[in-house]
Amino acid sequence: MPDRMRHSKPPTPTELRNIFGENLRKLATRHASVAALCRDLGINRTQFNRYLAGESFPRPDVLYRICDFFEVDARVLLEPVEEIEESEDNVFAHPEIAEFIGRNATHIEEQTFPDGFYRFTRPSFVETGAYLQGLVYVFRQDGLTFMRGYEAREAIALQGLRPDGATREFRGLLLAQNDGVSILLSRRNILSTTFTYLNRVTSFENNFWVGYTTRTAPEALDSRRAARVVFEHLPRKAEQVLAAARASGLCKVEDLVPFHKMHLRVDAPFQ
Repeated sequence: MPDRMRHSKPPTPTELRNIFGENLRKLATRHASVAALCRDLGINRTQFNRYLAGESFPRPDVLYRICDFFEVDARVLLEPVEEIEESEDNVFAHPEIAEFIGRNATHIEEQTFPDGFYRFTRPSFVETGAYLQGLVYVFRQDGLTFMRGYEAREAIALQGLRPDGATREFRGLLLAQNDGVSILLSRRNILSTTFTYLNRVTSFENNFWVGYTTRTAPEALDSRRAARVVFEHLPRKAEQVLAAARASGLCKVEDLVPFHKMHLRVDAPFQ
């Protein structure tokens, strides 16, 4: 039971009947005919109308049939059905963490972090002294903001993996932060995962974000597990996106885009 219900005044039987009746009305509207719905549920139409009106509660066995039919749980007696369905679809709305992370974590305004292609640069995690340039795509779907891209072939090969598309592809979710965004990315089957934090920095076109990326792997003396990173939102022009794609991969410090190099502070150790 959610904490808010543990610490608030328990609802009265009348309030519970009204909550259930309202939920049942909303669920019933998804079906063309109440008469057919009653037949499918095996409930007398008169008794069903009493549930809808908040005049009666179903017996435990009838409640089980209703929950099973509509694919909801017994919270239908206590909470609005929209909240039940949303909490099932959105892990961040789960009552155990809702007050700490919550639904707002996945709400990122377009102006805060726009859709489209981004060029990014960071030190390589697998090749000492090298830098990684890459291209990712950010898009929105079902109220969430996602990112997808492909790891450089050279970096994949250095890890002893096949550099095919399925192995190289990574995807992830963007989360809102108080003064920026964070990104959780992973390859298929959680083969490798990174966490990135970004904060917008001043630039001519207001299209740069700077932060750091960490790799979820055991500590090692001969390779990085955290490094600065720069993201640049590219114009919606095919030639610039294709140029960034062709430049993707491992490179030397002298090959970096000047503005990226400046914000990576290549001569200063990551703190």
